[in-house]
Amino acid sequence: MKELVAVLFAAVLAVSTAFAQTPAPAQKPAAAPPAQAAPKAAEKKELTPQQQRMSDCSKEASTKGMKGDDRNKFMSTCLKGGGDKMAACNKEADEKKLHGAARDSFVKKCAAPS
Repeated sequence: MKELVAVLFAAVLAVSTAFAQTPAPAQKPAAAPPAQAAPKAAEKKELTPQQQRMSDCSKEASTKGMKGDDRNKFMSTCLKGGGDKMAACNKEADEKKLHGAARDSFVKKCAAPS
């Protein structure tokens, strides 16, 4: 019985030593992204006319510091093609040197759909 235990113990030691000496498998370097992925990321997706109009109107509203209901009304008018009318009304308000609430009221009335 002692001999059997000794043989098994020796076998376990031999196997564990063999595994300890086995070199670790070489790790693959991180895969480089496909060559096609970089050009696609660099290409800028062309906007549809509606998307471009939305972008332009949003930038204009942000430049004017519009928020809330005023911004929503402006965006609605601008997206319907009334942005030119709004620009004309703002120019007229500038010429009249209107400021604050008087300017807001004038521009709203001026740009309102007929």
